Amino acid sequence: MKNLIFLLITSLFLFSCQEHKDQQENTDLKESIFLLDSKWQTQDAKEIQLKDLKGKNIVMVMIFTSCQTACPILVADMQKIASKIDPKKLKETTMVLVSIDPENDTPEVLKAYAKQRHLEGEPWLLLRSDKESIRELANVLAVKYKKISPIVFSHSNIITVFNKKGEMINQTEGTVNSDEVAKTVNGLN
Repeated sequence: MKNLIFLLITSLFLFSCQEHKDQQENTDLKESIFLLDSKWQTQDAKEIQLKDLKGKNIVMVMIFTSCQTACPILVADMQKIASKIDPKKLKETTMVLVSIDPENDTPEVLKAYAKQRHLEGEPWLLLRSDKESIRELANVLAVKYKKISPIVFSHSNIITVFNKKGEMINQTEGTVNSDEVAKTVNGLN
């Protein structure tokens, strides 16, 4: 009987500790991009959620692959930033390009784009999702975009840095100072 009572008390204690840990995690992540539960496809057609990126710093931009104006500049800015991040920090960082054109930017198109733009392998990740999830993420990032024609969008030019918990640390709009963004990433834990 004493063993049963001890087992019950121990179980209740462990359960309350786990519940406290879960509540603490949710409190810690209240401002985290990882709370978005949308599903995304990578350039390799793998399905992920943003929380799968937890544990790495993230540098994120929203683009579309058929863009001939701002997006090539944003991609070049992302490449400059990556080149200025300390190699040890770069291993702890994911450079994410999110498509705002899911109808045209299929995983195959994203993969070809990554190859053409030299964005293959670590730390590069290209993502697409459904329109609703893209709009939700754009709202979180304060990115505004509008479809002008079947293959042209007008959109904000914003690069966002998140820490390993998914908390927004920095945003740069317009002309990007790659040194400053890299310095921000290099300063993250």
